[in-house]
Amino acid sequence: MGEAVMTTRRQADGAIVVDVRGSLDAATVGALRDTLLGTVQRERPLTLIVDLTYVTFMDSQGIGTLVTGYHAARETGTRFVLRNPSEFVHRQLRVTGLAEMFGLPPSSSPSQTYTP
Repeated sequence: MGEAVMTTRRQADGAIVVDVRGSLDAATVGALRDTLLGTVQRERPLTLIVDLTYVTFMDSQGIGTLVTGYHAARETGTRFVLRNPSEFVHRQLRVTGLAEMFGLPPSSSPSQTYTP
């Protein structure tokens, strides 16, 4: 089981960014779920960006947590954006058939933001 660090910040345009670093697995997804759901419920931002640039590993529980965040955001009218998924993360989302739901292109392209 890995470790993950999450930080939250507000951009000048009002969007809230959750920066995730490390592994998203059974040991770490609870913190991400709490961060995503808490941010959506408390802040109700127009846009919630999850920056995955430094996510080195993600299992099915990590994918499930992103799906949970996506649905919670949609319920409150918040736009849910995945930013810079690594090739590994992008591949995991493609294999599970969820890449399209998150608005990801057929292949990973660094330094792009994807929006559903």
